[in-house]
Amino acid sequence: MVQLTATPLSALVDEPVQIRVTGLSPFQVVCLQASLTDEKQSLFRSEAYYKANEAGEVDLERDAALGGDYVGVHPMGLFWSLKPEKLLTRLMKRDVMNSPFQVQLQLFEPYFPVQYESARAPMASLTVERWYVAPGVTRIPVREGRLRGALFLPPGEGPFPGVIDLFGGTGGLLEFRASLLASHGFVSLALAYLAYDDLPTILEKVELDYFEEAVNFLLSHPKVFGTGLGIVSTSKGAEIGLSMAIHLKQITATVLINGPNFIIGNPHIYHGQIIQPAIFSIEYKSINALGFAEFYHMYTKSEIGISQSFLPIEKAQGHFLFIVGEEDKNLNSKVHAAQATEQLRRNGKNNWTLLSYPGAGHLIEPPYSPLCCASRIPFVVPTIHWGGEVIPHAAAQEHAWKEIQKFLRKHLIPGTTSQL
Repeated sequence: MVQLTATPLSALVDEPVQIRVTGLSPFQVVCLQASLTDEKQSLFRSEAYYKANEAGEVDLERDAALGGDYVGVHPMGLFWSLKPEKLLTRLMKRDVMNSPFQVQLQLFEPYFPVQYESARAPMASLTVERWYVAPGVTRIPVREGRLRGALFLPPGEGPFPGVIDLFGGTGGLLEFRASLLASHGFVSLALAYLAYDDLPTILEKVELDYFEEAVNFLLSHPKVFGTGLGIVSTSKGAEIGLSMAIHLKQITATVLINGPNFIIGNPHIYHGQIIQPAIFSIEYKSINALGFAEFYHMYTKSEIGISQSFLPIEKAQGHFLFIVGEEDKNLNSKVHAAQATEQLRRNGKNNWTLLSYPGAGHLIEPPYSPLCCASRIPFVVPTIHWGGEVIPHAAAQEHAWKEIQKFLRKHLIPGTTSQL
C-alpha cells in the first residue's frame, strides 16, 4: 500500500519537514505536488519528480528530484519552490495568531498535463500545517501615543531580549517575522510607520522621534532586558534601522537586510535636525525583458556621486549584521554594504559582520518562504524586479535566519556567546 508521510504534520514555518513515500514499485517514478491557498485565496503550487529506490521508497532528505520546479536533493524544495498561479503575487501571512498556512501534499503517477486529459486522483495525500507563532506566544496590539504596531511576547516570565522589526516601503503592518522571533524567545515589536491605521498613507518624511518612542516603549516593558535593543530590518526599513542605530544609543544590535547606507527619497528628522536624502540618477533605472523595473544602478552609476550622503555609521555604538542578496535588483546591496563596512574600517571599527549570498534576491525572508522575484507595491507605478534565483535564494534564507538569531542573542543577552 502506498503511503505518503510528513513529519511533523504541524510545526512552525521555519522548521523543516521530513517527507517520505513508501509502498511503491521498485524504481517507480512519481510526481509530488504541493499547493497552498493564502488568505486572499491566491493559489500557489509546486511539483517535483522522484524515482523510488529498489525498496519502493522515496525520501526527500536522501533522494534527488529529477525534474519539476527544482532538481537535486532538497528536502524542503516543495515549500520554497511554491509559485503563484497569479503572477506577481507575494506569499505573506497576515493573521499570524489564529490560523496556519495549510499546505496540501499529493502524490501522483506522472502524466502529461494536457487539457483533454481528465484530472487524475492522487495516489496519496495529506495536509501540513505551517504556523507563524508557537504555542504560548501572546500578541498585544500597540496604540501607545503615536505608536502603531503589534507586540509579541514569548511564554514565560523572562526577561527576554527585545527586538524592533521593520519592513520596507510596502507599508502596513507585517507581523510574520516578529511572531517567529517571539516564538524563538525574543520580545518583538512589529512596528508600522506607513499606510496603517491612522499613520500617513504617503511617507513624506521619516521622523526618528517616532522610532525613539518605540525604543523607549519596548525597553520599559517588564519582560525585556533593560540593557539594549535589537533591530531586524529590510529595505526601506533597513535605511531607518541604520539611522536609528546611529542616533539612538539604546540600539546595540542591528540586522540590515538589503538596505542602503544612505537615505532614499524622504528626509530623516531627529530632534529638529533634518538629514537630506541622497541624489539619485533616474536615467539609470532599467526595464528587463519582462517589463519589470530595476532600480539598483540609480545610486551606484550616478555621476554626481553620493559619498557625501553616506550616513555616519561609525557613530553607532552597537554591532551590525549586514545581509546581502547579490542578485538584488532593487538596491545594489552588495555595493552599499561594502561601502558601509569600509567606512567602519576606516574609522577603526570592527563591530560588524557581513553575510553575502550569491544568487539571493532582495526579499530575504524566513526559511522555506517561496522566492518572490517581482511584485507591485503601492505608490510605485512599474512592477519591481526584486531578483534572485530559486535554489540559492532558498539556501540564503535558511542560513541567514539562523545567523540572525545567533547575532541577536550574542549582543542582546548578557553573558551569551554566539551559539544558538
